[in-house]
Amino acid sequence: MLPETMLVPRFLGGGLIELYEKAVPVPQAGQLLIRVGANALCGSERGQFLHGTNVTPGHEAAGIVAAAGPATRTSVGTNGALFLMDFCGECRSCRKGFTNQCLAKRGDLGFNRDGGYASYELVPETLFFPTGPDISAVEATLLLDIMGTGSHAIKRGRLVQPDPSSLLITGAGPIGLSVLAMAKILLGTAFPVLIADVAPYRLKLAESLGGLSIVLTESTLAEGLKRHGMTEADIAIDTSGKGVARQSCLDCLASRGVLVCVGHGEGLSVEVSRQLIAPERAVLGSEYFRFDELPANLERLRAHRAYLNQIITHRFPLDRIQEAFELFFRGETGKVVIEP
Repeated sequence: MLPETMLVPRFLGGGLIELYEKAVPVPQAGQLLIRVGANALCGSERGQFLHGTNVTPGHEAAGIVAAAGPATRTSVGTNGALFLMDFCGECRSCRKGFTNQCLAKRGDLGFNRDGGYASYELVPETLFFPTGPDISAVEATLLLDIMGTGSHAIKRGRLVQPDPSSLLITGAGPIGLSVLAMAKILLGTAFPVLIADVAPYRLKLAESLGGLSIVLTESTLAEGLKRHGMTEADIAIDTSGKGVARQSCLDCLASRGVLVCVGHGEGLSVEVSRQLIAPERAVLGSEYFRFDELPANLERLRAHRAYLNQIITHRFPLDRIQEAFELFFRGETGKVVIEP
């Protein structure tokens, strides 16, 4: 039997979160009710934490189907993860598989639809990806912003540099760590991945994942590259969203190199002739990932489970979500998971 009510966090703004009671939703046609087992924190929730929101945040959720509405095919009891974007499935982008670029997107879970920091989440069946009983809810969250966003950014870079010899990452938060981990999985454990940040905790975690750290409080990006025996990088991926980081990445790119911007935020100034045309460099964006990338990443998760689980450093129950967010935004964690 499903409970009638559940505890839900309300993001009040000013870095304050309170819990309140709310009715458990009932799935309608084409919808699934998910008993959330885990939802991972994300840096993109900083605005909700600081300024408040009228919806329940949480867009990296995984759990089990607790109830299914009419006209659905998924069985109650199925384990799975939830894709962020409510794509239409019918537009030009969706028909080509680019569900992260849907031209008629209906919403984003956790941003304008109630998300996964509650015990139960109501979602369209089309956003549910079954994972199988061998993958826990906590592990299933790795398929989303960690494996999905990380691998998609690398694939974007390889459109320009299919056979890179080095990768540079700015920002060692969870997305930066995800790019590092997926580079090691996709390009080989010996492939050199440099990663830059100011947070000691996260740089130490990056080193344990096989990254070559650059401490930006001690050196510039260019100086950090030289310390590791390099002068340039074939692919640079900015996960910080900071303009100065993107600018520094562009300056460190090799000829025919590519800068991939993953982190939303600030801009980039480009001298087109000198920085792009003459060296034949490129600047690309990378937004989330495609739904059809999930099956391959599920197999990679099974093959590299212990390695990827290192990225999850903290797990909290729902009644400690305030503590979880404070710790996360101090830069003293890797990936943090709430288990409602």
